[in-house]
Amino acid sequence: MAQHATIYKVKLSVSNMDRHYYEAHNLTIAKHPSETDERLMLRVVAFALNAHETLEFTRGISTGDEPDMWQKNLRGEIELWVELGLPSEKIIRQSCRKADEMIIYCYGGSTAEIWWTKIKDSTARFDNLQVINFSKKDTTELGKHANRSMNLQVNIQDGDVMVSVNDNVVHVTPVKWKNSDHFGALSD
Repeated sequence: MAQHATIYKVKLSVSNMDRHYYEAHNLTIAKHPSETDERLMLRVVAFALNAHETLEFTRGISTGDEPDMWQKNLRGEIELWVELGLPSEKIIRQSCRKADEMIIYCYGGSTAEIWWTKIKDSTARFDNLQVINFSKKDTTELGKHANRSMNLQVNIQDGDVMVSVNDNVVHVTPVKWKNSDHFGALSD
């Protein structure tokens, strides 16, 4: 018998002082049976970091040809491709060709560090790629606060992220492993 996705309702308020973005979003997120609470919460944080009126979650983990979220323009062209995890060089290459900008949010502690050591040289040619790492400590703490109905306030300033989940506060520090050469065009 196939397992079904679990639906999470998230009231997300984003205050991003770095991008001057201040909006509230009501999100309905399908958590795939194989997805951890840690990854689900990282998806919400990644959404907050890139929040935009046209940013949307995709079928993500259940399909191989879509990212976790994307932002498209009115012509259907992909402006932003957001991937979570440790994608292969092939997926990175294909995704960078499909989108104006690609961001990878990786996590997993030493596993992510090993992945980056192996792949970083082959990503140097992608000037539209940004790679950001979240520490195992940060994502583990985020995962503890996953709930099927959540009120989140995400405050972003000077690259630091404060996530208020219901009555709990978690500070996370994304670390940029690779900057895009033309990142920022989408945030203006």
